[in-house]
Amino acid sequence: MTLLHDAGPSLGLQDFRLLRDLVNRFCGIYFADDSAYIVERRLRERLRELGIDTFEEYYRYLQYHPRAEAELEAAAEVLTTNETYFFREAYQLRAFADEILPAVRARALSRGAKRLDIWSAGCSSGEEVYTIAMLIDSTGFFEGWDVRVFGNDISRRVLRKARSATYGRASFRAMIPDYERYFIDTEEGKQVHPRIRSMCHFGHLNLMNERRAAIVGRVDVTFCRNVLIYFDDASRRKVLDTIYQRLNRGGYLLLGHSESLLHSSTAFEIAQLTTDIAYRRPLPYTDLPPRRS
Repeated sequence: MTLLHDAGPSLGLQDFRLLRDLVNRFCGIYFADDSAYIVERRLRERLRELGIDTFEEYYRYLQYHPRAEAELEAAAEVLTTNETYFFREAYQLRAFADEILPAVRARALSRGAKRLDIWSAGCSSGEEVYTIAMLIDSTGFFEGWDVRVFGNDISRRVLRKARSATYGRASFRAMIPDYERYFIDTEEGKQVHPRIRSMCHFGHLNLMNERRAAIVGRVDVTFCRNVLIYFDDASRRKVLDTIYQRLNRGGYLLLGHSESLLHSSTAFEIAQLTTDIAYRRPLPYTDLPPRRS
């Protein structure tokens, strides 16, 4: 019996490690040696697009070609996994709506401010961003406030999807019926209501680029869920430092259910919530409430 293989060049271990390390330095994603076949299969698309015959030649292209940075973005595009849907990890979203938002609101009002900024770092096709905006709207706590939800991703393709705000059935697999009022039926699928869309802003961002991350500004809460699991330890620490710097004092970080800050950062403090654990940038000592005697 003849075994069928994908047509295309083979990726040897040496070239895999060179490419792996180059991609890792660029965007933080890390592939262990046993993932070489995934990299081979996904990057063949890029070799065909460029008319390159070998992975050795492709590595030289990424090193020396005038369009090397643009091609690194394209490589990251095909190597990243973009899997999300509305109301993913609902228990965590309940904690966000019921506990984090009231705390953030109270702190803002104590400063005389009516502004709320949320960042979805690694937002994929936008379902998380719109979920956050719907939750904020449904609380009724922020009427008349300046509310902005930022979504960033390294993939320009998924950002185009996010900006279209139109989704098919797969995005609604965990949908909560009460929130269907935030969608309008169209021929292409269900589209997020314009009022919710007006709260949401999307932009291209490589999380490893600390300087570019400054465009996000200061935020009250950062969602970085199921992103850091694809990074190596050094890249994870770098991204967490960037997130820490972008958070307001007392601001919260929410990670995915399989992620933690163990061995990655000691700058955050743990915020124990009723249904979840979050992380928080500590308040200055002068902002802490007085100790009761």
